[in-house]
Amino acid sequence: MSESVDTVILHNELAYADVLPVQFHPLATAADAAQLAAWSDRTLRMLQASAALEDQGNHEKLDEEAVGGAHIQRIDLKVNLLLELVGHLLAASQSRPPAAPLRFNARGIVWTPAEPEPSLVAGSRGRIEIFLRECLVQPLTFTGTLVDAEPNGPCHMKFDGLPEIIEDLVEKLVFRRHRRSIAGVRLTRRA
Repeated sequence: MSESVDTVILHNELAYADVLPVQFHPLATAADAAQLAAWSDRTLRMLQASAALEDQGNHEKLDEEAVGGAHIQRIDLKVNLLLELVGHLLAASQSRPPAAPLRFNARGIVWTPAEPEPSLVAGSRGRIEIFLRECLVQPLTFTGTLVDAEPNGPCHMKFDGLPEIIEDLVEKLVFRRHRRSIAGVRLTRRA
C-alpha cells in the first residue's frame, strides 16, 4: 500500500509549504557586509529557536535513568513553555505582513502576495522576510533576485548563497515538515 503524500518540490528539492506572513523589500543598493551578517545571525537564531520548539515534544530521547534526567526534562519543558508564551506576547504587540501561500527551501521561494505589490519586478534584488511561527518575533530574512514576478500573481525569488549552517538548518526544517506530513497520512490511515 502506497502512502499518498503531496511532496512539495522547489528547485528539484523538498520545500516547506504553508501560508505565512511574508514580505518583500526591494534593495536599491547592495546590502553592506554588516547588514548581511545581522540578517544571517537573526535568521540563524530563529531557525535554531524553531527547531528547539519543534523538539520540545521529543523528550523520549532523554535518558530517564541518567542522574537528574527527569529533573532536567521538567526544567526544559518549563523554559520552552516560558519562551513560547513570551514570544506570543511580543508577537501580539507587533504588526505583521499579511499571510500568503508560499513554498521555500535553501535555494529560493515562490509565493503569491496577499496584496498587490508594485515593487515586485523580475530581475530586481531584494530581501524577503518570512515569519515562520507566531511565537517567534523576528522573521527569517533572505536576500536574492526575483526571477519571475507578478504584482498580483506568483513571485519566484532565488536566494543568494546562504551560509552553510543556515542552509543546513533550512534543509532540516523542510525535512522535518515533510516527515510530519508522511506521519500524519499514516495516522489517518490507521484511524
